[in-house]
Amino acid sequence: MKQLLLQIFTWWNGQTMGTRFFTWRHGKRVGEDEFGNVYYEGPMTSWGQPKRWVIYNGYADASKIASGWHGWMHYRTDTPPSKEDYKAREWEKAHRPNMTGTAAAYRPQGSIAVHGERPRVTGDYDAWTPGS
Repeated sequence: MKQLLLQIFTWWNGQTMGTRFFTWRHGKRVGEDEFGNVYYEGPMTSWGQPKRWVIYNGYADASKIASGWHGWMHYRTDTPPSKEDYKAREWEKAHRPNMTGTAAAYRPQGSIAVHGERPRVTGDYDAWTPGS
């Protein structure tokens, strides 16, 4: 019952009722990633390519799309990782959640949230001021 209410009243937890209905009618399951996100393909778009979407496992955060699936989602490849022996390259980093708004967010020296002074810039930069 809780899951049903979340689907009716929220968009950031998994899928909405509209997405569930559209997926039921038109979606063809393509695969699943290591985070439990499920990827679908559907009818053709106006530019002649099949629609592609993901149903997130839990909170909807686009950074949770696995690196192998990212290329497929953005039409860089037509072969999903579930239909090939995809191996992540050494330079591909593992998922880290978006920490914006938390205590672990990136706060460089000199920002409003961190005490201290911003590092001085080199002489090749002159700040713009009105009237100059």
